[in-house]
Amino acid sequence: MTPIRKVLVANRGEIALRVIRACREMDIRTVAVHSTVDESALHVRFADESVCVGPGPAAQSYLHIPNLISAAELTGADAVHPGYGFLSERADFARVCVKCGLNFIGPRAEHMAIMGDKVRARQAMEAAGVPILPGTGVITNPDDAVEAATRIGMPVIIKASAGGGGRGMKIVRELDQLVQTIATAQAEALAAFGNGDVYLERYVTSPRHIEIQVIGDMYGGAVDLLERECSIQRRHQKIIEEAPSAALSPELRAKMRETAVHAIRAIGYQSVGTLEFLLDESAPEGPAFYFMEMNTRIQVEHCVTEMITGVDLVQEQIRIATGEPLAHLDRQHQARGHAIECRINAEDPINFSPQPGTITALHFPGGFGVRVDSHVYQGYRVTPYYDSMLGKIISHGKDRAQAIARMRRALDETVVEGIRTNVPLHRWMLKQEAFVTGHYDTHFLENNLDREAILAELEPLG
Repeated sequence: MTPIRKVLVANRGEIALRVIRACREMDIRTVAVHSTVDESALHVRFADESVCVGPGPAAQSYLHIPNLISAAELTGADAVHPGYGFLSERADFARVCVKCGLNFIGPRAEHMAIMGDKVRARQAMEAAGVPILPGTGVITNPDDAVEAATRIGMPVIIKASAGGGGRGMKIVRELDQLVQTIATAQAEALAAFGNGDVYLERYVTSPRHIEIQVIGDMYGGAVDLLERECSIQRRHQKIIEEAPSAALSPELRAKMRETAVHAIRAIGYQSVGTLEFLLDESAPEGPAFYFMEMNTRIQVEHCVTEMITGVDLVQEQIRIATGEPLAHLDRQHQARGHAIECRINAEDPINFSPQPGTITALHFPGGFGVRVDSHVYQGYRVTPYYDSMLGKIISHGKDRAQAIARMRRALDETVVEGIRTNVPLHRWMLKQEAFVTGHYDTHFLENNLDREAILAELEPLG
């Protein structure tokens, strides 16, 4: 095993602070990188060292690989943790790190390349016997696309091969709209990812989004840490996650867990990762699940898994990168209670538009069973350069009902002034019967958003 002595955290915000905390507990020194607008950020303050890597725009700082490598060399870091977002799933960044003698705390570059390309990932999972939805490879000919859609059956969904976050994603319900919509999706994907490749897949009209947390080591060891329910989304982006899912029977849960572990063993995956599935509860022969994609990094929502398993996932990433086996982890993890996470974003709670500005007053909740992961403080300036997430509130209880009650209380205690946030949306959402009973799908918000009721939640309860 090769010990890690100093980690360069190639990220910012909440996840950078999260990695720094994990390293400190492991007696590993840290180096924070920051743009000029993040000079006073908390991850800079709490790291052992810091290096400015460029101006505000991410392309000139957090995405600028030469500057990050130079920062590692300047400070004598021997490892790099990419966090999530930015370069965390860029195979070229992992390769450069290794070439420069740095331990990349994440999977091997070849696994990132395969699973980061949705078409190649589908092929790899199909070869491993993992269920996938009927679909195509990269669309190169409009006539072939029409033929494929006819074979698959309408409606279909167009997805960007290199994409995520809903960009380049289009639903097509009528065959005569397919060719034009493909052209629109290709243009959107090219603008967002520098890659216009798209493919088709059968569209599930009322799916649930279920993901399985997995870990693989360098010796063929593999384990799952149960599932997360991620069906409450806005614009194809998650805002509330919970674990475990209320939708899974014990038999279905066991089958999904077994499938996920088999999948990462089939490709020899090493590190923490997440397999994401669509769950079709209305399938003719009973609930069916299908592979959607794999995230080869730590997830934003990793906290709910940590709360129900007691496993520090960031420290597991580091241990695997040093060559430790998974022998210390229980292969048959059972959920210890229930956890819910609400992502707190600087955005309008109705139309979700970003809300940059200065936080003039801030109070985060506390108390038994409540965890807050955040990088903001009173006086913090939210800039337009980066993701709008201010942090995450996580509740944990002995069961789902108690976790919901604690989250409601935590949201009522939360005060953020100076900018708009989506806290009112969360307060409203946790009161909805569909959420309380666990009977919802990925379209709940778009179909049920109640503007007046959400605006009534602007003020916390007194």
